[in-house]
Amino acid sequence: MSKYVLALDQGTTSSRAIVFDRRGTPIATAQKEFQQIFPRPGWVEHDAAEIWSTQLECARSALWQAGANASDITAIGVTNQRETVVLWDRVTGAPLANAIVWQDRRTAERCAELRATGVEERVRAKTGLVLDPYFSATKLAWLLDHVPGARARAERGELAFGTVDSWLIWNLTGGAEHVTDVSNASRTLLFNLATLQWDDELLELFGIPRNVLPRVAASSEVVGVTTLFGGEIPIAGNAGDQQAATFGQACFSPGMAKNTYGTGAFMLMNVGASPQASYNRLLATAGWTLGSGAPAFMLEGSVFVAGAVVQWLRDGLSLFARSDDVEALARQVPDAAGVLLVPAFVGLGAPHWDPDARGTIVGLTRGTTKAHVARAALESIAFQSHDVLEAMQRDAAQPLTELRVDGGAARNDLLMQFQADVMGVPVVRPVVTETTALGAAYLAGLATGFWAGTDEIAALWKAERRFEPAMSGDQRDAKVEEWRRAVERSRRWAS
Repeated sequence: MSKYVLALDQGTTSSRAIVFDRRGTPIATAQKEFQQIFPRPGWVEHDAAEIWSTQLECARSALWQAGANASDITAIGVTNQRETVVLWDRVTGAPLANAIVWQDRRTAERCAELRATGVEERVRAKTGLVLDPYFSATKLAWLLDHVPGARARAERGELAFGTVDSWLIWNLTGGAEHVTDVSNASRTLLFNLATLQWDDELLELFGIPRNVLPRVAASSEVVGVTTLFGGEIPIAGNAGDQQAATFGQACFSPGMAKNTYGTGAFMLMNVGASPQASYNRLLATAGWTLGSGAPAFMLEGSVFVAGAVVQWLRDGLSLFARSDDVEALARQVPDAAGVLLVPAFVGLGAPHWDPDARGTIVGLTRGTTKAHVARAALESIAFQSHDVLEAMQRDAAQPLTELRVDGGAARNDLLMQFQADVMGVPVVRPVVTETTALGAAYLAGLATGFWAGTDEIAALWKAERRFEPAMSGDQRDAKVEEWRRAVERSRRWAS
């Protein structure tokens, strides 16, 4: 009898594979960073071949560490950085160009042109999204128009488009399956939330040939088989990273919410079986579908730079050697001494949606040290998430009573306490913080009978620590007002 589920967690800065047992406990983990490519200011690319090679290497390493072979693995679950665009040759499997990453802003002007035509409300009504270069459609159109011969080849059916999940599954199955799931499809600006289908009007608007698109499957469904690990293993789970993390946090009931602190920070709230429009510049998005069951929908707020600001302090400013060192440095001072850092390196996401914002540091004095900058960087992650929660609370039918947190930066106690303080709600960290991979594993295990249902999964969720707000309302209001002033100074800079 199979003992484990293998989760492939393909992120923005690294590929990871984790083997989980029946209790949702990670048994073995392998991770490998890959190159970040910045051809021009505001452009972000990845080598799709490197994404695949690092992911395959991690999968093999995790299985070796677990002492597991193919017969020990009941299924594979895939989760991925969303909105990132890969375009490849259907015959050779070779990418036509580097993948354009979700952070990339090269299509900001095209999005502005589309907004000027008055189509944004129609697009939002169908997709739940705003016209922003964050999403896949304008990125894909850019590749079709800028790679020589790509559009003509796409029209002839020679090319395949996919978000990273599609790219991984294509390679896992040796090119046999070109497929995505509802959560990833809902991030492309091409997918209708009401019909859960690709939308002809949107395809025409963005100039996308239908025959480059993958088939849309459920998030928990056997979509193919891989033989790359010494035997047949079904690929049975697939969800974009933030929806997978929400599933891994067992946010199965409307009103439950989580925030994932990765490269960016992404807050999702379950709103039930029907999409809910946002009136506060958040996104409506598909969460998951379990087989032929009813879909779950989410409200989402996306912060583009969260953990990436720590990476910048490490790599760009050389303030410390390891990302984990940021907490010790920040604790050298009792507060940020009036320093505020707005990490709008690739613009601002929800609720501002300003692609022309740029990174800003204000409040510097001769007394400012690198410890103050480190503390301001951590606080910027919490402030940005506060802005999202504030918008979400205005949209939601019921107030949030707690926020479940996960991702790498959720292990930072200083950040989590400040997050609770500035939000005014308890922040709860689970025992397993790698809930993105765990959610992919759960989706795959449900499809293959490894777990019986969501009630069993909910019972496996355990809190490791609860951070209670300790800041007065007046203090909170004053800090948030200072943050808003700093954000305003970063806005519209590149325009």
